[in-house]
Amino acid sequence: MAADADRGRHRRNEAGELVHPALLYADNDAYIAETVPFLREGAEAGEPVMMAAPPAKLDLVRQALGPVASEVTFHDMTLSGRNPGRIIGGVLRAFADEHPDTRVRIIGEPIWAGRSPAEYTAAVQHEALINVALADRPATILCPYDVTALDATTIADAARTHPVLVEGGTSFRSDQYNDPVELAQCFSSRLAESAELGETLVFDAPGGPRAVRLAVAEHALRAGLDEDRVADLCLAAYEVAVNTVLHTGRPGLLAVWTRGRGSPAAEPPAVVCEIQDRGWIADPLVGRHGCGPAEGGGYGLHLVNELCDLVQVHSDPSLGTTVRMTMRLADPSPSPSHHGPGRRPSRHPR
Repeated sequence: MAADADRGRHRRNEAGELVHPALLYADNDAYIAETVPFLREGAEAGEPVMMAAPPAKLDLVRQALGPVASEVTFHDMTLSGRNPGRIIGGVLRAFADEHPDTRVRIIGEPIWAGRSPAEYTAAVQHEALINVALADRPATILCPYDVTALDATTIADAARTHPVLVEGGTSFRSDQYNDPVELAQCFSSRLAESAELGETLVFDAPGGPRAVRLAVAEHALRAGLDEDRVADLCLAAYEVAVNTVLHTGRPGLLAVWTRGRGSPAAEPPAVVCEIQDRGWIADPLVGRHGCGPAEGGGYGLHLVNELCDLVQVHSDPSLGTTVRMTMRLADPSPSPSHHGPGRRPSRHPR
């Protein structure tokens, strides 16, 4: 990496250009030294500013910003971004869409110590696909990485997903930056088979999606998943099953199981269901566009991302598509898909 002579390069941008640097920081002082001026300068320039990060980092920055904090939109990334697949459509693009034709300035911290291995893989995909999804948006998205808490592989992946790195007050061009679509595909390899025993169901039109919803509900309730979250998981599975029936014209396979404590790779206890079919999804951004029911295609997987704690998709033209949906067990924090009493997402099937 070659040092960039302009320390503030990541802060001065052309109107229609996405700028997406990774901030490598070693402690809270270094974090504040970069993030607070970044947000303050944006507010002073009249740019809409937002920060999505874990709660401890939000508290640090709010306190350091003082009165300027009232001009910043804050999101708890552990809720809004628990499923990394919802961040582009539900957080980043949603904010940019609220301010059309205006440069927005965003801090987004989707990767932190404590992410499960599966969540981490999905978060790297997310970081790569930002470069595609917002390529034509006037936005600067600064992504912090804690070099003391994260391992060397994670920091190396940050260099692969960000064209620019910022460390110690200096910007660097990343010579490890990869083609974002190819990199996202590398992190979307075939999903490992479950070690837990579960249930399977072959389904087809016309009643297959309803049978899928019933099978998922029965299993999730027996596993002890909260009723509201059972409803969310059932709707997500139904949406994917409808996609199978509509777009492949062939039967699909549902598998549903409960992942217990002490599972391999430190994954949390959860109810997991996945649907396999012979279709192929060519769009690397499917489910991340932030579309609504009126836009039609892609809305089903967008809703699935909003509903579930984690969504993993593997699609191959020769092998077909697998969509794995995870809902954690015994988690007291509310699902961000709940929009308030009596205001649940639409049950529209597409």
